[in-house]
Amino acid sequence: MGVIKTICGALLKANGWVALDNSGRVALGIRKFVIIVVPHTSNWDFWHVNLARYWLGYGQNTKFLGKSSLFKPPFGWLFYAMGGTPVQRDRRSNLVEQVVAKFAQADELGIVLAPEGTRRYIADWKTGFYQIAVQAGVPILPVTLDYPQRRIEILPAFYPTGDQAVDWPRLKAPFKKSMAKFPANYQE
Repeated sequence: MGVIKTICGALLKANGWVALDNSGRVALGIRKFVIIVVPHTSNWDFWHVNLARYWLGYGQNTKFLGKSSLFKPPFGWLFYAMGGTPVQRDRRSNLVEQVVAKFAQADELGIVLAPEGTRRYIADWKTGFYQIAVQAGVPILPVTLDYPQRRIEILPAFYPTGDQAVDWPRLKAPFKKSMAKFPANYQE
């Protein structure tokens, strides 16, 4: 794992990116969590965040959810190898319940996803990540992806109350349209 971490850190640095972990995960003993990466407006988001994921030591025990088309040949094997799980976005599949069950079975697990569910503009986030965190009883680690600053930052752990009307504004507050690679595709 040390070689992968070093390579990922070198690639981030070579591209002018900085990755910071302010989650408190280690100090607080957080071993299960949902990571949300926002804003998600470009294919490059995936690569930057995954480099940071390994550089910051999250790679081994985290999985990501991605659209099923990523997992098809010729490069599907790579997404599986990186810890990916395909999501069929065109049909209901009880994904929340499946992920909650994975948390119940694991001693240590992180699930990474983009709450927008797409790179295109949408009016609001999808709620699956929130339902997973609430039902599994795990915190959310918000991750900002700031293109102008070339900075990826894992923010302090957020513990959802189960009242989305209360939690949603607090969860969304750190994320700004100006951070996105394509600001027109992000709804503040």
